[in-house]
This record gives sequence, structure tokens and C-alpha cells, in this order.
Amino acid sequence: MSRGKLAVGLDIGSSGVKLVQLKEKKGGYSLVAYGTAPLPPEAIVDGSLMNSAAIVQAIQELLAAQKVKTREVAIGVRGHSVIIKKISMPRMTQEELDESILWEAEQYIPYDVKDVNIDTQILTPEGDAAGQMDVLLVAAKKDMINDYASVCAEAGLTATVVDVDAFAVQNAFEASYELSPSDTVVLINVGATVANINILSRGVTTFTRDITMGGNAFTEEIQKQLSISYDEAEALKVGGHGETDAVVPQEVERVIQGVAEQMGGEVQRSLDFFASSAADARISRVFLSGGTARIPALFKVIEARAGVPVEILNPFKNIEIDNRRFDPALILAGAPAAAVGVGLALRRPGDK
Repeated sequence: MSRGKLAVGLDIGSSGVKLVQLKEKKGGYSLVAYGTAPLPPEAIVDGSLMNSAAIVQAIQELLAAQKVKTREVAIGVRGHSVIIKKISMPRMTQEELDESILWEAEQYIPYDVKDVNIDTQILTPEGDAAGQMDVLLVAAKKDMINDYASVCAEAGLTATVVDVDAFAVQNAFEASYELSPSDTVVLINVGATVANINILSRGVTTFTRDITMGGNAFTEEIQKQLSISYDEAEALKVGGHGETDAVVPQEVERVIQGVAEQMGGEVQRSLDFFASSAADARISRVFLSGGTARIPALFKVIEARAGVPVEILNPFKNIEIDNRRFDPALILAGAPAAAVGVGLALRRPGDK
């Protein structure tokens, strides 16, 4: 790995853009820049960039506000256009794998291999008794990556690293939390429109799934049930009471509970599927991140469904923060939503 400077983490999400810049110091990292800029609704739909101008503007505002000079960024992708599969292949070196994966990948990917960027990671280099090894196959559609890279370029940046949100959260988690080798943990990152589930067993990804449901589902349901505007619904969701004092909070609680149960059901299905395919792995805890992690009902539902302790992931846990430069309360409040950004900010331009 080159010892170059770290890239700036730029998390282009469907509700806003988050920027995180870290600096390496002896024994860890310190926070250099951190900021968020909201995006108008529908700027990104199903991972597709519908309003590039608004995204470019948000990025430029963040760069200016945070006085960021570095032009190399790491970005994350998620959703339908990203496919992550654990596959089994005959034991070989990474070089041999790089040469043969294109032929292998065709059977696992519903897109033409010419239309995707493919990356692999060998999970079990030692292989098993039958000479098979587990490989993590990641494919992302080129046109989507190009769209994200081009808004960065328009904002005067170069996207030197493209990661997957679920793995960026894993990076942030591993930099802040110690895992005992026998632990199996679930990382759930709930964004505005997509929730990523990544199950780590012995420090290695053993199961991933994207659920196309996130924080917006709560807002939209409140909006629908109470016949109020999207902004008012958003204010009620995050606990403010907006201008609609007449609304009974119990009504909002009921709606939030309903959506949380639905999302909890999706999470449980993934955990059940994992449990049925991994005989020896018992989940020891769940870490919840993303902007939607702040909804207490969701936390409680996931804890009840998973049957193990749930903890809110704090990606800044091991990162030195200068309280003269950053408001600690603001950092703490935004921490769960910064998990992808922090994970991206740990990457170096050009590393794999």
C-alpha cells in the first residue's frame, strides 16, 4: 500500500453529501475536516443521479466551507447497480484470480461483464480440504461509477477510490472497535433510501445484502398518513414538532413503529438466511449506523428481532478530535451518519 496521503471521504448519499478528511498521526488518526450539505429531494433516485448540478453545488459548498485543499476523493456506491457475492473457486493466487475472474463472473452477474467493474478479495487463502477457497466478488455498473466520478470532476475533484458503502462502514468499524476472533457481528447502515447489511465473522465479510428501504420510508409514511408536507413529516420524524403542533405525537409514533417493524422484518429475514447457511456462526452483536440510526423505534425493533445487543456505531470513537475546531456535540450527533464518510476517508488514492 502506498504511504501517500489519505483521500478525502466523500459520501454522496440520497439525502445529502458528507465530507470527512482525516490525517494520520502516531498510533491513529485525527479529524481535519467534517461537514454535511443537504440535497434536494429526488436529486438521487435508486442510485441514479437525477440532478447533477445540485450535487456538484453541494460538494463545492462543502469544500469551500471546510477549506479542503486535497483534490483526491474516495466515493462510495450502493444499491441495485452493485452486486456482492461470496463464491467458491479452486485455490489460486490473487494474480491468477484476476486473470480468470471475468470468465467466472459471468454466471454470477445479471449484467454483461463488459458493463461492470469487477473487484475480488480472497477470503480464505488457505482454502479447504477440497482445495476450494472463498472469494468475495464485487461488481458495480460502469455507467453508475462514471456518473459519480463525473460530478466529482465537475466539482474539481478526482475520484481515486471507489468503494462500496457496506465495506466503507466496515473500514470505519475496524478502525474504532476491537473484535475478538470468534465474534460474529452485524453492521447495518441505514441511509435515506438503502440499508446495507454486512455480517463479519472472524473479521471477514460472510454475508451482505442491500435492502432498498431507509429513512425516507419513515418520512413518506408520516407524510401520507397525516397529510402533511414532506418537510413537516421530516421534522416530526427526527423529533421536532415543526409547525404542526396540532399533530398528536402518538400518531407519529404509531407510524414510525409500523415502518420500523417492516424494516426489522427485512433485517430479520437476512439474519435468518445467514443463520441457515452458516452453521457455526452465532451473532454476538449488531452495530447500527447511518442517519436513520437515530430513530429509537428502529433500534428497539432490531434489538428485539435480532435477540442480541444493538449498539450505535460511533466511527469517531478512535479518532482524535480537536474541540477547539469542532463542536463535540455536533460531531456526536452526526456520528452514526458519518460511518461511510469516515470509512472512505481511511482510504488512500490508488489503493485496492
